[in-house]
Amino acid sequence: MSKLTYLDEAGRARMVDVGDKAVTSRRTEARGELVCAPATLALVRAGKTPKVSAVATVELAGVMAAKRTANPIPLYYTLALSKVAGEIAMDEALPGARS
Repeated sequence: MSKLTYLDEAGRARMVDVGDKAVTSRRTEARGELVCAPATLALVRAGKTPKVSAVATVELAGVMAAKRTANPIPLYYTLALSKVAGEIAMDEALPGARS
């Protein structure tokens, strides 16, 4: 079994020193799916959802989530993000769509 770098000699948790580590380029992708009633989709497409734009809210939530990726992982260093992009596709022909 290899030595775990986030444990010290006494087995206590510690953050790993990455100060001398070279900068690397990484890319990741996340996907989600929302199935809703056709009437709801029609409201979203028309921009007539109550209060705010559903599309703008989802886009903002995606950016906010990307910026917080390190939070749920103990002893994880925050990654510097150079770009976060989102794309929303609306398709009423998806399997499982409810009437």
